Amino acid sequence: MKTSRHLGVKGMSGIEDLFENNRKWANSVKAAEPEYFNELSGQQAPEYLWIGCSDSRIAANQIVGMEPGSIFVHRNIANVVVHTDLNCLSVMQYAVEVLKVKHIMVVGHYGCGGVQASLGDADNGLIDNWLEHIRDVKRKYQVELAAAPDAERGDRLVEYNVVEQVEHVCQTTIVKNAWRRGDELSVHGWVYSLRDGIVNDLEVTRNTLV
Repeated sequence: MKTSRHLGVKGMSGIEDLFENNRKWANSVKAAEPEYFNELSGQQAPEYLWIGCSDSRIAANQIVGMEPGSIFVHRNIANVVVHTDLNCLSVMQYAVEVLKVKHIMVVGHYGCGGVQASLGDADNGLIDNWLEHIRDVKRKYQVELAAAPDAERGDRLVEYNVVEQVEHVCQTTIVKNAWRRGDELSVHGWVYSLRDGIVNDLEVTRNTLV
């Protein structure tokens, strides 16, 4: 396949920068660790599945100081787990049944744009159909949210959303069947802070059928 350089596309200097940055990065890695890519190209065997937000500021591996290949990742707007989302469910099934991950982390983040949009009633177009899942959470916790100061309401909804998505993960046939088999599998709910880079455990971990 030809790159934009070969196709003569105008205004693509930013894309060309990415190719150049990639070559520099790959060369620097090989210079420091000659066998790095040979080892990385082997079969992946992560112990963790990260279900997080699509926000470009969230880099799962870097946040927890892990190397590439250590974390299997699924991302969508506001880290939502929907029982009809075959994309998310397929990732979960592969992670649990093939990769044999031992931990699933649902990871939200403070200042999430999807959660903030869910607090209001503005018309956001197509994405409102997706945000309705978060508005379901808002309705469930409306009393608690109403009691929170205005400045903290978004952060509280981020946390409640993670709590609910952890429950959704636990209610999938994928996770329930894993627990019935006796698999070692824990589901966690975390929130990442862009303000200080710290991951906060909401202490809603589940590792067995209720």
